[in-house]
Amino acid sequence: MALNKAKIQELREATEGFNHVIHLNSAGASLPPNIVRDTVIDYLKEEALSGGYELHRQRAKELEATYDSIAKLINAFSSEIALVENATAAWNAAFYAIDWQPEDEVICNQGDYASNYLAYLHHPAKPIIKVIPNKENGDLDLEAFERMVTAKTKLVSITHMATNSGYLAPAEEIGLICYQKGVLYLLDACQTVGQYPIDVAEIHCDMLSATGRKYLRGPRGTGFLYVRRKNLPILRPAMIDLHSAEWTGEHSYEIRSDARMFENWEGNRANQVGLKVAADYANEIGLEAIWERVQKLSQYARKKLEDFEKVHCHDEGSVLGGIISFTVEGYSALQVQDYLHLNGVNISWNGKPNTYLDMKAKGLDEIARCSVHYYNNEEEIDRFIELLQQLSQ
Repeated sequence: MALNKAKIQELREATEGFNHVIHLNSAGASLPPNIVRDTVIDYLKEEALSGGYELHRQRAKELEATYDSIAKLINAFSSEIALVENATAAWNAAFYAIDWQPEDEVICNQGDYASNYLAYLHHPAKPIIKVIPNKENGDLDLEAFERMVTAKTKLVSITHMATNSGYLAPAEEIGLICYQKGVLYLLDACQTVGQYPIDVAEIHCDMLSATGRKYLRGPRGTGFLYVRRKNLPILRPAMIDLHSAEWTGEHSYEIRSDARMFENWEGNRANQVGLKVAADYANEIGLEAIWERVQKLSQYARKKLEDFEKVHCHDEGSVLGGIISFTVEGYSALQVQDYLHLNGVNISWNGKPNTYLDMKAKGLDEIARCSVHYYNNEEEIDRFIELLQQLSQ
């Protein structure tokens, strides 16, 4: 069901932040709904009155239900979900659990996130890195990708939507090729969970990492890792504790068999229940409706930006989502961000080190980044455009 104006207004009224700012920075951190904010605060208040471990015991069923809510969000099983502090922690947990050997290959895309690529470079096994080329229109060349897969390919690691671009990589098509060739597939869905309808069965991904604070509208300091059940036995966590493993004897231990082998015991339980509420909130609205709304708003904003001679959009590809990258002649990205912030509009910016390969290919050192979500409206985008017009005159 599409989100009509009345529903959008209802959702906006359920977020106090809209009374204070025009927020076009959901790719950084979304404004949380009041119910998420209040859930976290109320839990912290209860902890202060009763004790952290005592409250954990009292609300154990609710905390446990977080796994169910996340699983529902991506069409997985609860046993395939690990809760961690952010998307990078989730991604690293999966990557470093793989049995890397010298001369093993990892295949990634041009929009790969810096933290992921740094892990390839940093790993002691020094895997051979291959990058899927783009077509002239910015789409991934899937035929070239299929030819790149060899017997030495240990992992295909794809960033679903880059931090510096709204291009949506064809995760489903890539997953089918990986499935047919029997290659592990790790999807960085940091920017797409909560924006795009994720179905791990359709994507055929073996692992998926995500954050809570971006399009899912959860608290900062939350994230999760999905690992397909059949792959759990072949992965070995880089670090364990008494939660992820059991000490069975003086010289023995057993790692647990579900995805929680990638968790630590201690964590922010207030944020955990906040993440559950955020996932339930997105599930209730519906990801198909959210994605439709995000595309409509981003297309509206891009069309408006095309009318400016001194403003240049830099997103390429057939399918574009809520992240809009642009530059303004005569101004640095930080200057653009600061100007808009002073006038009540939140955006962000990215430098070359964030997505080095993609920025280099586009001949860019930095971009300003506007990222819309379903809760934004056309009037906010018009105000954003008006301010850019004033700046660029």
